[in-house]
Amino acid sequence: MLYLSELLIKHHELQSFEELLKVLKEAKKTERFFRMDVKPPFKDTPDNWEDRLEATFY
Repeated sequence: MLYLSELLIKHHELQSFEELLKVLKEAKKTERFFRMDVKPPFKDTPDNWEDRLEATFY
């Protein structure tokens, strides 16, 4: 299972929510499940960030 917090730690170079989406698309190739345990800390994180991350992963 992939946790958002782990993904953010592994990719501490990320600067935006859009960059996070790209990394998440790549991660879904090897991970089966995804859990959002923290809110992304980016200035451009939208209000519907959970829906966007879920749609990107699944």
